[in-house]
Amino acid sequence: MTETPETPISASQFKSARRLPPWYVGLAITAAAVYAVNLQLRDVGGDAGMANVMSYILFGGSSAIVWGWLVFFSGYSRKARRRFVIVPVVAVALFFACFRILRTSGTLVPEFTWRWAAAPDQRLPAAVVKDDVGVVDLLTTTEQDFPQFLGPHRSAVVSGVDLARDWDANPPRLAWRQPIGAAWSAFAAVNGFAVTMEQRGDAELVTCYSIQSGELQWSHGIKARHATIPGFVGPRSTPTVDGGQVFALGATGVLRCLDGKDGTLLWQRDLLSEQGLDRTMDAKGVTWGRAASPLVVDEKVIIPVGGPQLGPWIALAAFDRDTHETIWEGGDYQAGYSSPTLVEFAGVAQLLIVNQDFVSSHDVETGEVLWEHDWPGSSSMDANVAQPVVIPGDRLLLSKGYGVGAELVQIINDEDEGWVTKTIWKNNRVMKTKFTNLATKDGYAYGLDDGVLSCIEIDSGRRQWKRGRYGQGQILMVGDSLLVMAEDGRLAMAAASPDGYQLFGEMQAIDGQTWNNLCLYGHYLLVRNADEAACYELP
Repeated sequence: MTETPETPISASQFKSARRLPPWYVGLAITAAAVYAVNLQLRDVGGDAGMANVMSYILFGGSSAIVWGWLVFFSGYSRKARRRFVIVPVVAVALFFACFRILRTSGTLVPEFTWRWAAAPDQRLPAAVVKDDVGVVDLLTTTEQDFPQFLGPHRSAVVSGVDLARDWDANPPRLAWRQPIGAAWSAFAAVNGFAVTMEQRGDAELVTCYSIQSGELQWSHGIKARHATIPGFVGPRSTPTVDGGQVFALGATGVLRCLDGKDGTLLWQRDLLSEQGLDRTMDAKGVTWGRAASPLVVDEKVIIPVGGPQLGPWIALAAFDRDTHETIWEGGDYQAGYSSPTLVEFAGVAQLLIVNQDFVSSHDVETGEVLWEHDWPGSSSMDANVAQPVVIPGDRLLLSKGYGVGAELVQIINDEDEGWVTKTIWKNNRVMKTKFTNLATKDGYAYGLDDGVLSCIEIDSGRRQWKRGRYGQGQILMVGDSLLVMAEDGRLAMAAASPDGYQLFGEMQAIDGQTWNNLCLYGHYLLVRNADEAACYELP
């Protein structure tokens, strides 16, 4: 049977058959809508990541509408419309056959890699210690030590170090730079040695390096691997060095105590298995892995525990540093992504932790909850990450990304009502600290507000200035200066002053996505990300 050839349509017939504007008009409207959504969300204090997600949805939906018009309603010939079906489908299928999403940025921008390529940590060799490595002494302490997450006081503030500000005349000097296993952990530094965590293949490691040479001194690994596309691969927490021992919490909930001399395991506890959880079950509640850095107070090692998605939960638990036995458990809150701190309010020492949806304070000796303050969030969505900051006058400064912003809270110990919290101010337009923390000085707070360096007056919550785009990076205050580690691996130095943004210097310190905090040991600055680590001598 002979097929009847298609009759070509005239230009006038084509125009009448076309029922929607041309496809390029639709794309132009989509681009304008995406731009408008981004501006609107950012203007009202929204999250940049959510703005990007909305942009993807708008672009995808608009593209589908244009595609549907081309295939079903346009005046093109059937042969041309068949191409509109086949070509996009084949192109998308071919792209995802060749590429996969390796990870996303802090604003949910995907990074693609070849589908058959191994992850960077899987290409690294096993951690090997040289035969002639010297003796590691983590028992001896110095004034330069940075022994835990965010420094000596977990405040992202270092005092007693005077750094030169003219990087043009005296730039930072590279001491060493080398590959490292994946992790968002930072370094903890004591007596010339730096301890961190890293992922190499299926091994989750705690490693110790010489600060001056970068040589590996010892390594201890267990078989564990945490990996998600938004959160990437490896441990999240920073080890704590205390009394010659190293305490480290892995992303899969394994708490280890190691001998600082050689990394020998002294004890470990698998917190998930003790609660009857496997990693899949735990991921439903604490999606991006256990991120708390252990806090050591006297004989107690204190960490958040959390629990199953729907409970029951343990906000904090204290373990004996020598026997690893449980001393106490306190609070019914799901774990967030912050770390416990030892603070003081109304003359009373207490433990402070930001949980999934509450900030809670606990008695140091018993773990009993002294007070709580509502701080909404979900450890599987809009997570609480930033550390709370104690402000003189029994006040607490909270901050968070996802469009939430900052809040100043008064902590009161009333004779009749007991412990009470009262909000002084709340502002969703300032200090949207998604993965980062605040540093404070002389009544002002400094931080990365949705990726832009910013300063606010603490008493009022008013913004003083906001400049310098660094992405979801980290900051460290050193004297009157701010060291800023950008998400793209840039290192910058700016003034810690409410008078305005003043940049003293900037350089590319390491390459790749960087969410890790900084570590300063004297004038040695240790930086790292999920791919490489480096040490710089700051002038």
